[in-house]
Amino acid sequence: MINDSIRIGLLNDASSLRKLSLLSYNQLADYDSPSCYKLCAISRAAGILAARKKSLKRGFSTRQPYAVRPFLVSCYRFKVKNGGLEIPISRGKRLTIPLTEHTLTLISQPGVEVRSFTLTRNGLSLSIAREAPSMECISTIGVDRNLRNLTVGNESQIRYYDLSETVRIAKTTARIVASFKRDDDRIRTGIASKYGQRRTARTGHILHNATKTIVQRAVQRREAIVLEDIRAIRCLYRKGNGQNRKYRRRMNGWSFGEVKRQIDYKARWVGLSVIHLSKRETRSSSLACPRCGERLQSDKRLKRKLWCGKCRIVMDRDRVAAINLARRGRVRFARSRPPTVLEAQGRADEAVKGNPTPTVIPGVDAPKLTPTKS
Repeated sequence: MINDSIRIGLLNDASSLRKLSLLSYNQLADYDSPSCYKLCAISRAAGILAARKKSLKRGFSTRQPYAVRPFLVSCYRFKVKNGGLEIPISRGKRLTIPLTEHTLTLISQPGVEVRSFTLTRNGLSLSIAREAPSMECISTIGVDRNLRNLTVGNESQIRYYDLSETVRIAKTTARIVASFKRDDDRIRTGIASKYGQRRTARTGHILHNATKTIVQRAVQRREAIVLEDIRAIRCLYRKGNGQNRKYRRRMNGWSFGEVKRQIDYKARWVGLSVIHLSKRETRSSSLACPRCGERLQSDKRLKRKLWCGKCRIVMDRDRVAAINLARRGRVRFARSRPPTVLEAQGRADEAVKGNPTPTVIPGVDAPKLTPTKS
């Protein structure tokens, strides 16, 4: 049904959901399936056609799109009943798919709602949603994403999460795939795809452990998470920039987007605030001195450490980036947070006396921060 909808959309130059539904819904009447699956198939086809149209607008050459793997998606007419998922298969007939105890425990939590399901040959996926209460944060922490580590913290505390194992997994996978000597490209592509999926699963498990710990500690300390915008960093590692092939492969395999995705959905699930800085706010986050704001100097002998000519201090560049991100996110957090009545009264009194206005986050920009041991 998806491929037929795509074919109809290409013939009529239709990529919007409304136009594609009017053109293809009646032509899908030959399929003996409930109407809810037809609507979801049209929606899926509209998304594929919209992505193709966007690629053509940017000047990229694309092939004719089509769906390869058979799957069943629906957000209508299903029920979670008697420890299983009931889905319609024809008029008056339903199929019950048993669910695991972990899945039943998760979806039985208060406030959790199952929105849709995706059924494939190998498994079943449920899309769930929950309205989490927003958490009031009293501080911010910056997350500096690097190839081999995650540096998280602020002025009072810094933590490092080692990700060097992901680099080793990627290097090992590339060496194994390069050792294939079969003449059939289809077989080599299939085997390489399996090793790529294995690498993604192993890397994702390491990132999940790190991001889970980051969110849990942020919830305990009531700290909003600040993320930088480094999407344009891929432009630095392209052919012709004076870098060798192995270096470009290693840097382009950097999973900084996956770290952002995991932190985003895990923080939203518990109601924790996540602040996304813009490119302008992210600029020079690892080069500005956190004490005086001067540009830090580098030295090959210091490796990843930088020194300030004014303050005469030497700091790790990852630590500098985390502190600067936390401070810049604190400014954004202060602007977006409405002041309370007491803060507004205190601000008005101090303005009359001629004193400078204080920051709006109490407990963060106090005269002294009390460091905590972990």
